[in-house]
Amino acid sequence: MDLVVTYGLNFAYSTATLGLIVLGLAVVFGLLGVMNMAHGEFVMLGAYSALMVQQAGLPFVMAIPLAVIVCGAFGWLMEWSVIRHLYRRPFDTFLATWGIAILMRKGVEVTFGREYQSIDQSLPGTVRLFGIDYPAYRLVLMAVIVAMFVGLLVWYQRSNTGARIKAMVQNPELAAAVGINTARLSRATFITGVSIAGLAGVLLAPLVRVEPYMGLDYLLSSFFILVVGGLGTIEGLLTGSSIIGGADVVISAVFDKTAGYLGVLAISILFLWLRPDGIFSRR
Repeated sequence: MDLVVTYGLNFAYSTATLGLIVLGLAVVFGLLGVMNMAHGEFVMLGAYSALMVQQAGLPFVMAIPLAVIVCGAFGWLMEWSVIRHLYRRPFDTFLATWGIAILMRKGVEVTFGREYQSIDQSLPGTVRLFGIDYPAYRLVLMAVIVAMFVGLLVWYQRSNTGARIKAMVQNPELAAAVGINTARLSRATFITGVSIAGLAGVLLAPLVRVEPYMGLDYLLSSFFILVVGGLGTIEGLLTGSSIIGGADVVISAVFDKTAGYLGVLAISILFLWLRPDGIFSRR
């Protein structure tokens, strides 16, 4: 029974963290059509923001506004200089953002070095839950992610800004004709997406090794989830996260982490072949 509870909590943790990681990419790719290959690097910037806060001796929570500011500033510069010229041209954004990602990795490598860094957990220890001891930080992280998803979904469905974004996505020309500033709205949406990626980096930093190339794994996982779940819907994002996260947890437990990664890759290839639009897709 304890083993079932442990696997169940690990599945919930994996699904929640993967959903958080892919959320920023889903916003940028699903709504703007921008294939942001630098998504993982914004996660990395968030993790290094946590490292800078730790090295400065400040409370861990200060890393959240720092990451939002840093990623928001980089995102604004990236959108203003490159992305705004390439909207709705996925292959061009693929090439452009891949080059930017390389520059970001090298910049962090020059600044902080290539060695692995670790972040101290602000909530060490475990909590007794369903008869087992489970890391307290993981439980808090899952609760925070659920609250974020609920808050973002309610805002998107009910706010005026959310309605403008929907109009821009469905028909950009008509949205501009009725007075919506699509350029400013696209920029704000892009900045929001990369800032969410930075926030994910902060929250995951105490649980992972922080190094310049950490974003590559997160980028691949994000695209795997979007391939399986589909673009443009919260249902697709959550379903993709559950399938990819669950497969990784189960296969890694039975075999090893490498087998888990290969299993996830095989599932993604199968979906690309049999259901290229994913399980859910915005029509």
